[in-house]
Amino acid sequence: MPLVVTQAIVLHAFDYLETSRVLRLITREAGVQSVLAKGARRTRGRVGTGVDLFAEGEAQIYIKPTRDLHTLGAFDVTSSRAGLALEMSRFTAASALAELALRVAGDEANAAMFNDLSATLDALAAASGDAVLERALAGAWQMIADAGFTPSLDVCASCHAELSRDATVTFSHPAGGALCDDCARLAAVVRKLPASARDTLRRWQAGEVVTGLGAAEGRAHQRLLREFVREHVVSDDRPLRAFAAWESDFGAQPSALRG
Repeated sequence: MPLVVTQAIVLHAFDYLETSRVLRLITREAGVQSVLAKGARRTRGRVGTGVDLFAEGEAQIYIKPTRDLHTLGAFDVTSSRAGLALEMSRFTAASALAELALRVAGDEANAAMFNDLSATLDALAAASGDAVLERALAGAWQMIADAGFTPSLDVCASCHAELSRDATVTFSHPAGGALCDDCARLAAVVRKLPASARDTLRRWQAGEVVTGLGAAEGRAHQRLLREFVREHVVSDDRPLRAFAAWESDFGAQPSALRG
């Protein structure tokens, strides 16, 4: 039974029997893994009660090659991110990112995605006001880019013609991004994407911080993100419950990016 020692973040946790927990982890070296943390609900032991949602640390995982549930030998917490639980907006944003990671990351190593998620959760734990939404959106689009699902923004997603960088374009989720005028006429479901929104998406995917969106524009970007994730990133029809809670927490949908 090989032992893997790796940095890990807790994405999901639920109690198992009287003293244990089952954890879903994203790891730097082994992607997403499900582990049984024996005795995790006890105050003493190698896996203690500090191993909670969004905690990060060094995990020792005993891999069972023929099984989906492995054994967690130890988890040394280096960051509990307690600040995420102090505000509902932080918690729902972090939950949406965890849900995205569970749906998009496989069991192969993706160090860039792990690092981007870790940095985003750290930023969210200290953010407030509009910065919470802005940081979460940036982190989500970075993770999507890390997974190789970036939308086309500067060339037509259908015919590959170049698009003016300072123009409002038609955006089609089924097509995979922005469309030229000719291709847009043939698309069934589209929305208009202003030049400023395209620039924001470019900067987010490049790892830049964008501020000053405002509540309405931020919520419009939430909707665009969720629609793109549903169209291209997830592979089944299971509802995105954390995404729904995240959007609900920030209010009703706006009309800034019109369909």
